[in-house]
Amino acid sequence: MTHPEGPMITPPTGMPGLTDDMITFGQSAALTGPSKALGEGMRLGIRAAFAEANANGGVHERRLELTTRDDMYESDQAFAKTRQLIGQDGVFGLIGAVGTPTSRAALPLAKAGKVPFVGAFTGAQLLREDDQDFILNVRASYHDETEQMVAYLKSMGKTKVAVLYQNDSYGQDGLKGVENALKQPGREDMTLVQSWYYGRNTTAVKAAAFRINKAKPDAVIIIGGYAPTAKFIEQLRMRMMDDPTFMAVSFVGSNALRDELVRLEETTSDVYVTQVVPLPSDESVTKYRDALSAVDPDAEPGFVSLEGYLAGRLAIERLKACGTNVTRECFLNVFSEDTPPIDIAGLQLQYGPGDNQGSDEVFLTRINDAGQFELVAE
Repeated sequence: MTHPEGPMITPPTGMPGLTDDMITFGQSAALTGPSKALGEGMRLGIRAAFAEANANGGVHERRLELTTRDDMYESDQAFAKTRQLIGQDGVFGLIGAVGTPTSRAALPLAKAGKVPFVGAFTGAQLLREDDQDFILNVRASYHDETEQMVAYLKSMGKTKVAVLYQNDSYGQDGLKGVENALKQPGREDMTLVQSWYYGRNTTAVKAAAFRINKAKPDAVIIIGGYAPTAKFIEQLRMRMMDDPTFMAVSFVGSNALRDELVRLEETTSDVYVTQVVPLPSDESVTKYRDALSAVDPDAEPGFVSLEGYLAGRLAIERLKACGTNVTRECFLNVFSEDTPPIDIAGLQLQYGPGDNQGSDEVFLTRINDAGQFELVAE
């Protein structure tokens, strides 16, 4: 859904994005460019959640609508599109932003207007400050993910760790998480032997492969997108005699990474991905699969669209809690000590004073020989 350019029209309720029969959320995300699969997946999941609610009468007889603008995973575009969503489209809240640098650009606008910023597809610490009571994160952080990675590498006997990271706030946040994890007690035998970067929205990873190859790591943690990650795995395998273990954080886009490795005719063996939502095939998310099929019968269930669905469901649960008299203040009222947990499709979200991260759960997965993701026993 799109809206024409022009000044925001204040609805009769006096609350932006809210009329007697409709509530509108806005999303700034990549729908074009090398990260478009992430934006498309998040949008699809949110649409599935909203359509599911609308098929059952909406929320207190109000239909849910989503307006999405393409920011191409670029910070300047994210700022511009978010400003349009708030100022021209007049949305009630922002949902499903994709990426750390793009969210960083959008946050000052959301904060200034006290606009709810819900379910961003990023685990960066910059969205997890104590005073950010306009943000509702669904997922665990990148630091949670990298801690689990390093713990598992320790159990595998890996000692020489390298990091490939995207050269922006996303990659730097993940790199910091790895550095912190390696410093934990009992890991003195583990060393960060090399870290190198690539530019956002590129697959220019040859220099990184050259640098990291020289360090001869036995494990590589990747903080990147699916296209450069797959290209890097291809390039490093060409150079190294013994393939290292590869681990990527959830932002990589698991299904897209798998498909890209297959396209490059690279084996998926020894490729792990940390996830922040359950397996899309899990019994706990049957409603997600049904909702997804209802809006797109040909869509393959995946981690990204599941995360979008959970973000949409969180928005719905908060709207239900507010009753018919919906305000942004009520929507964001989850930061008291007696806030009850919110159970959505098997994932329990808990907010409280100074804590805007609903879930701390991390699921380590790997790609099996059938091309499916399976949980790794800890």
